[in-house]
Amino acid sequence: MITPYILTLVLLILLIATALWSVMQDDLLRAAIALAGVSIIVTLLMFQMAAPMAAVFELSVCAGLITVVFVSAISLTRLMTRQENIEFSRERMTRFWYLPVLLIIVGVLLSFLVVPGVPSIPAVVADVRKVLWNERQLDMLGQILVILTGVFGIVVLFKDKPKVEKDI
Repeated sequence: MITPYILTLVLLILLIATALWSVMQDDLLRAAIALAGVSIIVTLLMFQMAAPMAAVFELSVCAGLITVVFVSAISLTRLMTRQENIEFSRERMTRFWYLPVLLIIVGVLLSFLVVPGVPSIPAVVADVRKVLWNERQLDMLGQILVILTGVFGIVVLFKDKPKVEKDI
């Protein structure tokens, strides 16, 4: 049987690995998809920590809408040549070589700060529908506006412009 501690530890390791994979990608499209993976893992962690509303927002906005915006922006950019890509990757590796080591050190230090016997924050269990529609209406309105803004932004970006015929 998997304990919640082991599951959290596995999810955190997956989170770090996916985040590092997204940063080290040469291809921007793969990096955007890896960031969506990071958001999905964060969503799973939020569900495990009894924060279903935050998890739903993370999944819909970050893993959904933001990924679509990133993919749209990537499709509108200029591709680098293979030589430019290799040079950029070398520069990035020399600039950020210490990040994995720093993340491991911070993770180990934070794991020692958890003192056994200290009561954790009690999980608030509530009906998500009741909370969203009765108590958090402004948040829902903001969520809907953010999603609609993203959708309309993508529609505007990909709208075909009419070709103007030139008189010769």
